[in-house]
Amino acid sequence: MACAKLVRLANHMSSTRKIHSTANRMSSNWRDHMKNELEIGHSGKQEQSHHPVCIYRVPYNMRRVEPKAYRPNNISIGPCHHGAPHLRNMEALKKRFYRSLFNNDANAAKLDQAFNFLEEQETNVRRCYNEDIKLSSDEFLQMVLVDGSFIVQLLRDLSANEFGKVRSLSPWMLPIIRREMIMLENQLPMFVLSKLFELTSVDSSPSGPNNCLQDLALRFFYPLLQVDSDYTLDTKKVGELRGLHFLDLLRSAIRPDLKGEKPRDFQPHMIRSVTELIEAGVKIKADESKQLLDISFGKKWGFLIRQLTIPPLYINDHRGTVFRNIVAFENCHKDCNPDVTTYLFFFNGLINSARDVSLLHYKGVLHHSLGNDNTVSELINNVTKEIVRDKNESYLNKVVNGANSYFASFYARKRASLVHHYLTSWVVGVSTIGALLALYFTFIQTVCSFADSIEAFKNQSFRSAFIDVFCIPVRGVPTNDRESENSKTEDATIKLQR
Repeated sequence: MACAKLVRLANHMSSTRKIHSTANRMSSNWRDHMKNELEIGHSGKQEQSHHPVCIYRVPYNMRRVEPKAYRPNNISIGPCHHGAPHLRNMEALKKRFYRSLFNNDANAAKLDQAFNFLEEQETNVRRCYNEDIKLSSDEFLQMVLVDGSFIVQLLRDLSANEFGKVRSLSPWMLPIIRREMIMLENQLPMFVLSKLFELTSVDSSPSGPNNCLQDLALRFFYPLLQVDSDYTLDTKKVGELRGLHFLDLLRSAIRPDLKGEKPRDFQPHMIRSVTELIEAGVKIKADESKQLLDISFGKKWGFLIRQLTIPPLYINDHRGTVFRNIVAFENCHKDCNPDVTTYLFFFNGLINSARDVSLLHYKGVLHHSLGNDNTVSELINNVTKEIVRDKNESYLNKVVNGANSYFASFYARKRASLVHHYLTSWVVGVSTIGALLALYFTFIQTVCSFADSIEAFKNQSFRSAFIDVFCIPVRGVPTNDRESENSKTEDATIKLQR
C-alpha cells in the first residue's frame, strides 16, 4: 500500500511539473507574439506612409441598407471580387481589350516595361487594399495587368467615339459597366492606371488636360451625377486633380472651392425642410453655372427676404450607387473631408416628404427619372442611413446656420404660421381671402349703420338715447327727423292714391 501511494504521489508531481512547464512555454509564446505585433504595426505605419490604404470593403452597417449598390453583378475590377462565379463571363471581354491595347507594333515593345513596373510595385499595390489579398503573386499581377489594360483601352475607345459607344460592347453594357466601375470595392490604384496609360500612349505630344487619363475618366463617369446638365468641368481644374482611384477622382472633381480661414466649422443642427423654408419666406433658386456642391444662402430684395441658391441635382439611379460609394469612402478613409456626406445630409434635411421633392423639382433644383416623388424621398433619406454626421467638419455651416437663424426669427415664424394655416393651397387661399373680404364688407356696413345711429341720437338726451339703444332689438334702429318727415310724406301720398 505504501509503495502504491508513493507511485501515485510521484506521478502527480510529474504531471504537475509538465503542466507548469507547458504554461511557461505558452507564457513565453504569447509574449513573443505580442512583441512581434508591435514590430509589425510599427513597420506597417512606416511603409504605408508612401502608399496609404485607399480601397476598402464597405462596412456592414452601410452595406445592409442597400447591398446591391456596393456589389458588382457583371464585372470585377481589382482583387475584391476577382474570381466570383457570376463575374467570370466578363473575363474574356477584359482579355480582348488587353490584346487590343498591347497587340500592336506601337505598344508591343512596351509590354516588358509594364511587366517590370508591376513586379516592382506589387507590394505597394497590395498595400492600397484594406485586406489581406489571398491571390498568389502571379495571379495578382496578371489580374492587375488585365483589368488595368481593359480600363485604359475602354477610355481610349470611348474618346475616339466622342463617348457615345464602343463597337465591341452592346448598348446595354456600357451604362452597367460605368456604374459598377465606380464602386469602392471595384477600384485599381490610380498610379497603376496612370503608368499603363503613359506607357501605351501613341501621341508623342505632351499630355494636356484634354487627353490625360483624369480627363477621360471624368468625361466617362461625370454623367452618373449630372447626366442632363449643361455644366462642364473646368479643364484647368481637371489637370490639377489627383485622385487615389476613379471614385476619389470623381469626388475631388465635385468638391467645392472653399475660401476663408475656417472653411469647415461647427453645424449643430440640420437644415429645415423645403416646405418650412418656403413658408417662412425663403426663395429657392437653381443655378446651373455653379459646381454641384456650391450652395449659398443670403439676403434678397431687402432685409426680410432670403434666397437659397442650389445647383441642380440629377438622380437617375434608383440605388444612389455613386453617392453611396463616395460616402462609404469618406467614412473609411481617414485623410479626407466628408464634404459629399455633408452635402447629402443637407438634402436629407431639405427633403422630408414627397411634397418637398415636388417643390424642389418645380424650382428646378432636383431632377429625377425614378417614377414618383416618394421613391426619391426615400432614396435621399436612406443614403445617409447608418452614417454619423460630423458636426465639426461641415463646409455648409454658414448656409445651414444662417437659414436656421432666419427661420427662428419673429418675422419668419409668424409668416410661416400664417402661410401654413391659411395659405397651404389655392383652395385654402381663396377661402381665406373670401372670408377676409366678407369680414371687411361687414365691418363697413357696421360702421355706416353706427354713423347713422349717432346722427339720430344727436338731438336726444342721454337718457332717451340710452333707452333707444337698449330697445334697438325691439324697435329697430331709430332714424333722424328728416328721414321721419320723408317717411310720413310718402305714407300720406300712398293713402291719397288709394
